[in-house]
Amino acid sequence: MSFISRLFLNSLGLALLLPAASFAQSVLAPTPPPAATVQQWTHLDPQKDKVMGISTQRAYDELLKTRTASPVIVAVIDAGIDTTHEDLKRVLWKNPREIVGNGIDDDKNGYVDDIHGWNFLGGKDGRNVDVDLYEETRLVAKLKPLYEGKVRTAVPAAKRAEYDLYQKVKKDFAEKVKEETEQLQEYKPLAENLASINEQLKMVLGVERIDTAVLRRPPVKNPDARLIGLTSQLYESLKSSGLPDMDAVVKQVQEGTVETQKHLDFSLNPAYKPRAIVGDDEDNTKDRNYGNPDITGPDALHGTHVAGIIAADRDNSLGIQGVAGSSVRVMGVRAVPNGDEHDKDVANAIRYAVDNGAQIINMSFGKYYSPHRDAVEEAIRYAGSKGVLLVHAAGNESKNVDVVTHYPAPAPLTGTAYPNFITVGASGSTNDAQLTANFSNYGKKVDVFAPGVGIYSTMPGSKYGNESGTSMAAPTVAGVAAVLKSYFPQLTATDLKRIIMQSAAPVHTKVPQPGDKKTVDFTQLSSTGGVVNLYKAVQLAAQQTQKGSSSGQ
Repeated sequence: MSFISRLFLNSLGLALLLPAASFAQSVLAPTPPPAATVQQWTHLDPQKDKVMGISTQRAYDELLKTRTASPVIVAVIDAGIDTTHEDLKRVLWKNPREIVGNGIDDDKNGYVDDIHGWNFLGGKDGRNVDVDLYEETRLVAKLKPLYEGKVRTAVPAAKRAEYDLYQKVKKDFAEKVKEETEQLQEYKPLAENLASINEQLKMVLGVERIDTAVLRRPPVKNPDARLIGLTSQLYESLKSSGLPDMDAVVKQVQEGTVETQKHLDFSLNPAYKPRAIVGDDEDNTKDRNYGNPDITGPDALHGTHVAGIIAADRDNSLGIQGVAGSSVRVMGVRAVPNGDEHDKDVANAIRYAVDNGAQIINMSFGKYYSPHRDAVEEAIRYAGSKGVLLVHAAGNESKNVDVVTHYPAPAPLTGTAYPNFITVGASGSTNDAQLTANFSNYGKKVDVFAPGVGIYSTMPGSKYGNESGTSMAAPTVAGVAAVLKSYFPQLTATDLKRIIMQSAAPVHTKVPQPGDKKTVDFTQLSSTGGVVNLYKAVQLAAQQTQKGSSSGQ
């Protein structure tokens, strides 16, 4: 369930009903919305616009207009990308050595007709996995027959670590079932109440949509105390959510209810066997010859939104603009179902992207168990050996990832952090208590924060809409990395990570620690304590590359 649904559940009662005839009506002109409510606030500048964006437009206008861009490929490992979207079709990577639809592996890379990328969640017959199990569910299904009802002393010493894992995962699985069951019971009436409130407020206030401008200053003379209280409460909740209006809130809560039901029916059902569609041995991490070329899949919302943040066409006068410009191409690698991704698929997706020319890989996914962690670690090191930067979302559970590992992990089981791996938390649009997204994971293993609340981007069917999450923050950073690599091609993956981190100036705003009422300095929530900024990153890249060229003369 999305954090926005949880936000409204927490901030609003479940029994809010508004009698439509309770208030006298007299329309006033609503106050103009603040700059932070513009659709693509991410691109604004903290100094000039007073919004905690990444200064995209300022960087292009002041620093990049006289520079030449080089081609860069960014791989998006995700649930799927709508390849027909009006704002993405021109920026999609096209395999230059593959002939469309001839059923032949023309480039001999092991993947037939991989025109825009590859799908590791599909069968050779063209079918695709949509909903998959959580990793906790998979582990319970695997380990329960081996250890249920046994005491630890009766288990061979060599198997006790696995026995201990089962005890832990069994508890986490039960908690997840309980949590999702309770959420479903709460969200159904919440969805109904929000829909009712929304329609009644429209009628009372005489407006077609309830947005922050209306809620901040309701167009009614002498409203009674109940209306003032309700609109004030809704205003704060809508502002925090990053959604444009109450219609969007109602839609998201309704969709979240359906999503939660799916989790209970499928993702938390040990008897569900979606991997049969793929037809592989999911535990054989050395196997790479599976899948199909359909990078869109049955649910491309998440991946399409992510792809647009990175590189939506900046030159077609349609929809939105991505962070990266026309020299950047997006490669789709489908490996993330509705549920938890398989370590095998993640490892293979990374390798596919690297082997086919990606210089940056966005990974807006994660989980808290990784049974084949070694395969993923090997793939991360492989990417590092080829100079490829991996950008990973920190996670949306308000957890301290210094205490609880969120996979793929930013460091191997033993050793220091990967120099080609950057972890991203989510920030909001205002430099106040809402600077930290309340759902974002945090900790010193998070490298930097980036905009992740109310991010307007591409949706399937050539549509556009807002989404929130560290899933949106990571592609913002991937887009920044792509711009740097494009205009300063000599930069290595290690250089990109260092410049992105060094250019994120610490922000000493007092914010609530995610998941806690405790107030902390924003700098305590990541290793840099800052929000990514393209303008400052370009400045630093120019300085460092100039020094490098000067010293080489």
